[in-house]
Amino acid sequence: MTEPTLEAKGKTMTKPLMMTLDRYLRTRERIGPELIVTIESVAHAVKRISNELARAALKGELGYSGTVNVHGEEVEKLDAWSDKVFVDAFSAGGPVCTLISEEMDEPRHLKAQCTRDSFALLYDPLDGSSNTDVNGALGTVFAVRRRKPGHGDSLADVLAAGTEQIAAGYALYGPATMLVFTVGDGVSAFVLDPATGKFMLWREKITMPPRGKTYAVNQANAAKWHPGARALVDRFTGPKDQGGGYSLRYCGAFVGDFHRCLLNGGIFLYPGEISSGRGSAGKLRLMYEVAPLSMLAEQAGGAGSIGHGRALEVVPGNIHERVPVYIGSAEEVALADKLEVEGRSRS
Repeated sequence: MTEPTLEAKGKTMTKPLMMTLDRYLRTRERIGPELIVTIESVAHAVKRISNELARAALKGELGYSGTVNVHGEEVEKLDAWSDKVFVDAFSAGGPVCTLISEEMDEPRHLKAQCTRDSFALLYDPLDGSSNTDVNGALGTVFAVRRRKPGHGDSLADVLAAGTEQIAAGYALYGPATMLVFTVGDGVSAFVLDPATGKFMLWREKITMPPRGKTYAVNQANAAKWHPGARALVDRFTGPKDQGGGYSLRYCGAFVGDFHRCLLNGGIFLYPGEISSGRGSAGKLRLMYEVAPLSMLAEQAGGAGSIGHGRALEVVPGNIHERVPVYIGSAEEVALADKLEVEGRSRS
């Protein structure tokens, strides 16, 4: 399928391909009926969240809820509400029998839905939620993994490397609501049409540029990083003739910063932080943040690393494991590994 283009103010603009999400899913041989239902349920949850975000300020739903999640973080009202949207979307039946989210202390097992071909859905319902009070960028991240027959409540089959994901994606709530995902055969992006309430195909087989002109990081934390991570940023901000000249672009939402990398190239990094002379510890969650977006990056020709190796090869020890992340264009991520941004691997 070709991508028509429009000329606007000297720039080439992509024209929507005018295919609905449901039609797209049903014309792809790689996507079976159970996965179609799962992705459509994600899309339904995303639409609900998108509509609510547009009215949250008027309804008094901004600010903190007064509770603290499993990570010791204060929970925004919209965090808890968005998590419930996903629980509602998947509790009414379907192939998903296990839900794992940033807001849950423990996985939620939907035993009535645990059949031979059941899935686990891992997700961050509202990425960048600290931006809600300032109308900043927000997103949702998700991944689908297959449960093994007879798994019961055990998570042994879910606690596997990111290479075991069968689908991954994100929603971006910006001027337009976008749903971007992969099922292992490239990356496709859809835009929500507010007039019809349907997701329309915008681009497919998206290719990330091998190198970009921007980097995204909370540079205020630089004093806590490994020297290698500081050296990487020094390279980006150095002279152009020495591989620098990059611009800093950081919006405070992983999804928003990754989306820019996907389309324009560049790198997002969240280095580990060194404490008490010990090794660095990451902040972003491997299973429902780093691994899903790393799958998307690789499917688009980019890369995702934890600073000394491929993020998709990391086997988590628990569902909320945190890791450093360097993700985006292949050349920038390769440079991060070369500079040993997290020190030498202990493996």
